[in-house]
Amino acid sequence: MAKPSLLRRVFGAIWTGITWIRLALSNILFLLMIAVIYFVYVGGAPEPLPDRAALLLNPAGTVVDQKSQLQPLEALLGSPSPASHEVLLRDVIDAIEYARVDPAITALVMELDQLLSVGISKSQEIIPALEAFRASGKPIIAVGDYYTQDQYFLASQADTLVVHHMGAVALEGYASYHNYFSDALDKLSVNVHVFRAGEHKSVAEPFLRNDMSPAEKEITRNWLGDLWRQFTGTVEARRNLSPGTVDGYINDYAVRLATQDGDGARTALEAGLVDKVLSRSQANEYLAGVVGATDDEGRYEAVPFERYAARKRPMSLRGVEGDRVAVITARGDIMPGEQPPGTIGGDSLARLIKKTAEKSGVKAIVLRVTSGGGSVFASEVIRQQVLAARAGGIPVVVSMGAVAASGGYYIAAEADEIWATPSTVTGSIGVFAAVPTFEQLLDRAGVSTDGVGTTELAGALRVDRPLNPELADALTRSVEFIYREFLQLVAAGRDMTVEEVSALAEGRVWSAQDALDNGLIDKLGTLDDAIAAAAARAGLTDYEVEFVALPRSPREMLLQQLTKGALGLGLQGVAGMPATLPALLRPLGSAVAELAVLQDPRHLYLRCIACGALY
Repeated sequence: MAKPSLLRRVFGAIWTGITWIRLALSNILFLLMIAVIYFVYVGGAPEPLPDRAALLLNPAGTVVDQKSQLQPLEALLGSPSPASHEVLLRDVIDAIEYARVDPAITALVMELDQLLSVGISKSQEIIPALEAFRASGKPIIAVGDYYTQDQYFLASQADTLVVHHMGAVALEGYASYHNYFSDALDKLSVNVHVFRAGEHKSVAEPFLRNDMSPAEKEITRNWLGDLWRQFTGTVEARRNLSPGTVDGYINDYAVRLATQDGDGARTALEAGLVDKVLSRSQANEYLAGVVGATDDEGRYEAVPFERYAARKRPMSLRGVEGDRVAVITARGDIMPGEQPPGTIGGDSLARLIKKTAEKSGVKAIVLRVTSGGGSVFASEVIRQQVLAARAGGIPVVVSMGAVAASGGYYIAAEADEIWATPSTVTGSIGVFAAVPTFEQLLDRAGVSTDGVGTTELAGALRVDRPLNPELADALTRSVEFIYREFLQLVAAGRDMTVEEVSALAEGRVWSAQDALDNGLIDKLGTLDDAIAAAAARAGLTDYEVEFVALPRSPREMLLQQLTKGALGLGLQGVAGMPATLPALLRPLGSAVAELAVLQDPRHLYLRCIACGALY
């Protein structure tokens, strides 16, 4: 090969040098950008806490047991909104508990206008912390422009409840409504072949009916009624109202509003649901007097709870080898394989349970389950790992969140002990399979499907062909087999006979109290109660509590911190943003999300469709 000319070699060297300089400058600029973002969102000395202030409980978005994984670019570049923001329940409770014994905190103020969802179950876990705070002699004040039902349940625990003079208290009760597609599927020429075990497995009804069956209405009315009685009873007891006041306020709202010339705030005041009707400036003046301090802008002095909890929380337990109770969170739909936080992955959760059980110093595990179920296969992978932990001498106690039904109950049934909040929804012991086919729709469009296969089942899962009778028979037998296995494992875990479990199964959904009365759970209480029970089972009197999660890479930790900073700064600027529209649109999103959950390799599911909105 001929040697390149001198001129070509010179220009080649120049170009190579330019390329290296360009790459070096690009890397330097990238590192500078990371450094700028770090110091804007993360770095710098933390702002000192004031000497005298209120703890500001102002959760924005949805209160959850475990935060979902955020896409970093979307979080950093998108418009901050409560609709996409999540708040850890543990941060709320920890902040209140730290503030209770902090002499610098003189009061607790709840500003809940940006709270989209917390639910009665998680509120019931916050209430004991609020009661302990009140017992310390410090006042609790709730201030709001307009209270939704979710917001009001938490706000009703305040000593003084303030509403804006243009606001209102919007209560409506609990309901469970779903879309039904039988006629729509017929019009679209779509066949959905459903196989189920459990007479009341309501997840199949939307595909088979145009309405809720009478039996399902009765079951749903029972557990909804139990939750609503807890809601009204808690509010009326705390507000010193006579029984039936809340129902009367709702059922006669139009008449009550008319007597106040359409003034919603005055209507709530006359009903005893609030204590004061104040403008924002009046509310600030009132709070400044209660707190006893103001900032440089004349606003009452307050410390947001997330910043306060982060400053007060002890350092991480990483590296500590003392006796510990480990808490593992399982929140979301149960799906196969590795899944990010906010979804329960069969492989990822099983691996986390295994590694936690093997850690030195871990003497017991509390599995916090908030799930309406999902994949049969993934649920079984998790259940086996729970049994392996127990076989290794590690007690496993389940703490049920707002819902632990169907697959959520499946992974909990064989724990040493099961706790649930008083408003947990559980049960739904049943199995189903669903396979859609579109041959009639394609036929209407003039599309035919034909060909050959080497066996009777070859191509049987094609959605453009009628469902193969052999496949239908196989699915029926598989569903019945899984259902029998479900009954047997519940019987073994709950020390019951299969016949006793069968009488409680058939896909029925149970309230926590009914589940307790029927032996499906052991105790009613909070996560802290379950932790104490796990420690007792392990014989621990002096122990730490460790919240464990799958390890993150340094890149993931950096992106999470940057995301947290970006969201925190952005949400401060949308204090008046209404929270109602996302809540109104949530049912549409839930209906679409249901389809994404159906990913079991055998098309078999342990799923409670009525429970999806509860978490």
